[in-house]
Amino acid sequence: MLTNELINHAIPQLQLQDSISRALQLIQEYRLTHLPVVSGNRFLGMIAEDDLFDAVQENGNIGVLQDNFIAVAVREEEHFLTTLKCCNLFETNIVPVINQQNELMGVITASDLLKALGDYSGSNEIGGIIVLEMDRYRFSISEISRIVESNDATILHLNTTFNSENSLITVTLQLNKKEIATIVSAFERYEYTIVHYFGDEKFENEIHSNYRHLMSYLDI
Repeated sequence: MLTNELINHAIPQLQLQDSISRALQLIQEYRLTHLPVVSGNRFLGMIAEDDLFDAVQENGNIGVLQDNFIAVAVREEEHFLTTLKCCNLFETNIVPVINQQNELMGVITASDLLKALGDYSGSNEIGGIIVLEMDRYRFSISEISRIVESNDATILHLNTTFNSENSLITVTLQLNKKEIATIVSAFERYEYTIVHYFGDEKFENEIHSNYRHLMSYLDI
């Protein structure tokens, strides 16, 4: 999904000649942290609510606050995940989208971004989740997929994060079915460390428990 697919055209934009009081009124009315500022259609940057509050006693317009503009935006052809970095880095709930001519196309709101991220991560899809932890050298997408598919399941989403403190990779799998007890057992047979798993609790935990009893018996 590209950024231009998430553009919200309902959010107002400010011109340099707009008054500071009007800008503050709009930012509060729309419950935003920032608003985009343009000159004609050319994007100049974002102005923050805090800067507007500090200048609210001034009689000037937005132009006098140009030194406070935050010149951050994403291109319309970029992947939408690039927007997350802007939100986190500048603590903003909107991210401007511009074209190659530096013209403002609109903004992406945090709420629209959250919905897109939910769809992207598969949060709306029903299925089990398994979280594995392993050394870097052990990580093999092909082997993980083979284990899952050999148990009549499919990986819908796979996400990895690296923990610099212990040098381990955490692998989160979202599967297309909730009854994942046999898959959990399969990963244990291949000596994977399972951090968490979520699925059909009753069915899953019963088989998982039986498997552990069997392994304990065989170790005797």
